Amino acid sequence: MKNEPHSANTFRLVVTGGGTGGHTYPALTAIRALQNRLAAEGRALDVLWIGTAEGLEARVARAEGIAFATVATGKIRRSHNPLKMMSAANVRDMARVPIGVAQARSLVAAFRPDVVLATGGYVAVPTGLAARMCRRPLVLHEQTVRLGLANRKLASSATRIAVSSEATLPLLPPAVRSAAVVTGNPIRPEVLAGHPDKAVQALGLHGFDRRLPTLYVTGGAQGSQQINGVVQDALPWLLERANVIHQCGPDNVEGLRQYAATLPAVSAGRYYLTGFMGPELPDILALADVVVSRSGAGTLAELTALGKPAVLIPLASSAGSEQAHNARHLEEAGAAIALLGDVTAGQLRDAVGPILTDPARREEMAQRARAHGRPDAADRLVAVILSAASG
Repeated sequence: MKNEPHSANTFRLVVTGGGTGGHTYPALTAIRALQNRLAAEGRALDVLWIGTAEGLEARVARAEGIAFATVATGKIRRSHNPLKMMSAANVRDMARVPIGVAQARSLVAAFRPDVVLATGGYVAVPTGLAARMCRRPLVLHEQTVRLGLANRKLASSATRIAVSSEATLPLLPPAVRSAAVVTGNPIRPEVLAGHPDKAVQALGLHGFDRRLPTLYVTGGAQGSQQINGVVQDALPWLLERANVIHQCGPDNVEGLRQYAATLPAVSAGRYYLTGFMGPELPDILALADVVVSRSGAGTLAELTALGKPAVLIPLASSAGSEQAHNARHLEEAGAAIALLGDVTAGQLRDAVGPILTDPARREEMAQRARAHGRPDAADRLVAVILSAASG
């Protein structure tokens, strides 16, 4: 995906967005899906990713061989207090935005993309505005139920607004609803291709009792102190009812390992602890009957595509309380249980117990989750991108 010469046989895409995996990985998945679609038609894809040097998107683009450029950005630190919104840091960063817009305009004008795809994060704003200035089609993709701040700023400039949920449509400003289309949130194809027996072999889960359901606990790549603490307090009770795979974050392994050493041998054999989950994750998800996790948009896209019942413990500090909103949305659909605020081990037991012990309830929640899943989201987003390019 290096820079190709300009030709009618090459589709040119500018991607902007990042800062977190929630904005970065859907963009990467869309790039891969678009490349595959074009290759099947005998066409090439030329991509320029515009982001920040310190963001996750810089590392991802470099690893994928995608051309990458940076622009100045301003991060708005949100507050319910209008006076705090005018903090020195916010004023300083807002002054950087016009610089970033000028830089992005120069990049977009030189690259001449067929489409600009913006997936959110404050870095998307300058490039999205530059797309309008350069009269290039702008496609927004929103991962969460409610439009993020960057996409709200860009909505009136967008050719298409791809959203992940039907529930987003009535929340959009009336003036931009006609540009909206529900695609879902792109997930990596390999997530859908896991096999439970591979997880058992790869992780050596020979102490697991396959007659019991398997619970997968994750707090994300870095782990979650909140989830780890609640699960540790409930662990003896959980291991009477389930096998437990616990991805706790690299910094939390030692303390939990010491605690696990105090468990009876039979229970300890049904507990697998790891700091980080790598390429075996699709197989772990295939093995899991129930998941305890945060409720970021990417996580929920994967869980619903796979039809996994979940107990969701939202990250309270997520921007705009998006995780809590996401969790409540799935709970209302009957696909998950949301635990908000200061969660206790007792609350976790009350939430997960009936799901672990009642296969019929698990299956009903799985069906409701699948009803919200869109495993073909990447292909749907590619169709929106190509449609925007053709006018």
